[in-house]
Amino acid sequence: MTNDPFGIAATLTTATGTVQYVSLAKLADKTGADIARLPHTVKVLLENIARRLDSRDVSRADVESLAHWPTAADASLAFMPARVLMQDFTGVPSVVDLAAMRSAIARAGGDPQRVNPFVPVDLVIDHSVQVDRFGSEDAYATNLQWEYRRNQERYSLLNWAQQAFDDFRVVPPGMGICHQVNLEHLGRVVIERDGWAYPDTLVGTDSHTPMINGLGVLGWGVGGIEAEAAMLGQPMFLPKPVVIGVRTLGTLPPGTTATDLVLTLAQMLRKHGVVGKFVEFFGAGLSSLSIADRATLSNMSPEFGATATLFPVDANTLDYLRLTGRGDNVDLVERYTRQQGLFRTDDDAEPQFSEVLDLDLSRVEPSMAGPKRPQDRVSLSGVTRSFHALLEGAVADANPQELARLKAEGGPPPDDEFQRTAPEHALSADQAGTAVAATGGTVGDGSVVIAAITSCTNTSNPSVMLAAGLLARKAVEAGLQSQPWVKTSLAPGSRVVTQYLKKAGLLPYLEKLGFNLVGYGCTTCIGNSGPLPEEIAEAVTSRNLTVAAVLSGNRNYEGRIHGQVQASYLASPPLVVAYALVGTVLCDLSVDALGTDQQGNPVYLKDIWPTAEEIESLITSSVSSQQFDLEYGRIFEGDDKWKRMPAPTGTLFEWADDSTYVREPPFFLDFADSPAPLADIQDARVLAVLGDTITTDHISPAGAIPVNSPAGEYLASHDVPPAEFNSFGSRRGNHEVMMRGTFGNIRLRNAMVPGVEGPWTIHTPSGEKMPIYDAAMRYMNEGTPLVVIAGKEYGSGSSRDWAAKGAALLGVKAILAESYERIHRSNLVCMGVLPLQFQDGQSARSLGLDGTETLTITGIRDGIEPRQTVTVSVVRQDGSQSSFETIVRIDAPAEVEYFVNGGILEMVLRQLLSS
Repeated sequence: MTNDPFGIAATLTTATGTVQYVSLAKLADKTGADIARLPHTVKVLLENIARRLDSRDVSRADVESLAHWPTAADASLAFMPARVLMQDFTGVPSVVDLAAMRSAIARAGGDPQRVNPFVPVDLVIDHSVQVDRFGSEDAYATNLQWEYRRNQERYSLLNWAQQAFDDFRVVPPGMGICHQVNLEHLGRVVIERDGWAYPDTLVGTDSHTPMINGLGVLGWGVGGIEAEAAMLGQPMFLPKPVVIGVRTLGTLPPGTTATDLVLTLAQMLRKHGVVGKFVEFFGAGLSSLSIADRATLSNMSPEFGATATLFPVDANTLDYLRLTGRGDNVDLVERYTRQQGLFRTDDDAEPQFSEVLDLDLSRVEPSMAGPKRPQDRVSLSGVTRSFHALLEGAVADANPQELARLKAEGGPPPDDEFQRTAPEHALSADQAGTAVAATGGTVGDGSVVIAAITSCTNTSNPSVMLAAGLLARKAVEAGLQSQPWVKTSLAPGSRVVTQYLKKAGLLPYLEKLGFNLVGYGCTTCIGNSGPLPEEIAEAVTSRNLTVAAVLSGNRNYEGRIHGQVQASYLASPPLVVAYALVGTVLCDLSVDALGTDQQGNPVYLKDIWPTAEEIESLITSSVSSQQFDLEYGRIFEGDDKWKRMPAPTGTLFEWADDSTYVREPPFFLDFADSPAPLADIQDARVLAVLGDTITTDHISPAGAIPVNSPAGEYLASHDVPPAEFNSFGSRRGNHEVMMRGTFGNIRLRNAMVPGVEGPWTIHTPSGEKMPIYDAAMRYMNEGTPLVVIAGKEYGSGSSRDWAAKGAALLGVKAILAESYERIHRSNLVCMGVLPLQFQDGQSARSLGLDGTETLTITGIRDGIEPRQTVTVSVVRQDGSQSSFETIVRIDAPAEVEYFVNGGILEMVLRQLLSS
């Protein structure tokens, strides 16, 4: 705050001195608003804009309107985060874009150093490690070695970025997952900077950024392009917030975990409908939830569709800061939040919410989610039924004649070609040579071929991690072992996890069951599960088996975990261990035995399930602040490989024409000083007709790069052997690879090509069947704009900016869907792609659209207003015509400016050049 037009600045004395802050109490006096009863979410947003009052983006009317939430009229809410969090998959293309902007400014004769982060940025390299080697003592070192080998160019770029940009820090490989590092170290709750104190807020280039909400820090996931704009000083214009209060009652019953709770919550909130809304927990039941439990719930905000899921600061928050080595900030946090009415107690009056839902913790039961979506919760007794439903659906969808014909024509490659390639020595000898023989022919439909303790959702929580270790110890003591066809792995989100597992004496028991450390990263949860052992892969392919994965992650969309695995279940870490023991989902763990002990007696899950007292005792004795001090005291150092890595220096990045990892994107080449005039979309063709819940995994896959695919053919043409293809996620810095992978998911179902899965479409004028990329390039050469038609929840899932970038580069001018997930809709606008929404009750089916039509979209040329309607005129192949109205899902005036400029980065670049 450079001035104080409202007269709301105040001073606060802390243990380290005096700071200034924007007083919400003074603001209440000035405006007459009952700010004390506002949800904590709204208070944080209100402070954010009040601190920037009379700046370019915030007016007095904006502040007064939000202060009177929810009764006041809508007004602009220009949110500016205090910092930005990135992971390497989404961070690399963001760095590439910033480097490209510097190159563009230099070409125009400007100062490239003007492209620099406006707010601090932390990038954590956590998405690149892959489970090639597992079940052995050297798995971690081997996987890390291959990670460096595969990603040398990308890591070199990030090494350049940390010296080229101000306030840009990189956490090297092998340190942890960005959200867990953020929760355990980076988050400050209250920030003191330049003599001012204010709430810690952030946006992150990953959907699960809301995990930090569990600590009382408001933050959420955005696309990489939005994050880049924030880094360059552009606020995020939000609509009037809708805040759903979740009244928390009771306590979790014995035998349940925070994972069971979050799967219950995801099912409940997805059913209720919270897409694009804020969720805030309140009530006395919160005191029974640790910060790790809360973070588990906040983490899965994108799975139930919420923007953020905030847990207010309270005594548990202060205790967690002390435990995790941030005790130096506790005094400031407590004094500031109490002064601002941001500190929660059990005696607080209930805030005023948009609506309130009740969550009774005592009604939670052991649960899993699957086989295809994280909101599809099932009890343990219902897992078998859910898998049988998948099998029956797969049989109904199959079209063997069509698949055989396509294969004969060189169509979709067999599943084994979608496996991730691996180094020859990736599997330990006993795994590679004896896996199938040891199964005794028991691998079949329903076999669990992957059991992975992975992801930030659960590995940040000592209670479930120690529960997994305790269950493993009891299983080993009972003489049980993992089934030999199960690929087991342990990939914590923080090095602290292995510290306390070792101190508790539990790591050897996990290793005895094959859960050796494979890396500190996202691994299986984002599809970096690595290849199955060769014999298992061959059995699955040759016998056309439908097999399963069980993982402690947050995502299980089709085709995500592994190309050969069609059923994936989310589960708590101890349940992951249990399913590795039994080796199949065709069982009811609530009543069926896991195996037999040395005396031949059946061993049931209830026999080895740890008690709450056992877990709590181990947390007390095994988890200490010294562990956090040790690991986070060296978090930015990196290992010798990182320190010795050759990397360019200087202000401008040196683009290499022969690089297959990092290429200068085309967005700013031949850049015009002013945008082209708006125009209607004339005579567009349909690239794909898609169904409901099309995720960004379907649009922009992060898995393996198939050999017989446009992206694979591109890499082969550049002399990259298949063993070095790596993944789509690792090559996000190369637009040539990514645009070829757009709509490339092996499980994509395009209604224009019925009975077929994969990246296929029809080139309508000719009637030829071809890969979507090839069709798009053919349309582009013919000068034909493209449209994609979809159902509900288009773009759900991860916050992948390439799902929008790729569509734009393929020539897609508009998406026509029944509804959108928040991040992807915003990303489309930020890339200049027009998101259109069917009117209520209308859909492609109701309007008789099958993808063979020619579409003309009018009402754009003369200017766009937020949520206006435009007309879609349809000409069918038989010459008949019709038209209908659709809603333009450009939701805010600022987004109009993004779209007019052809994208948000183009707008920022023009502003930099003009000034």
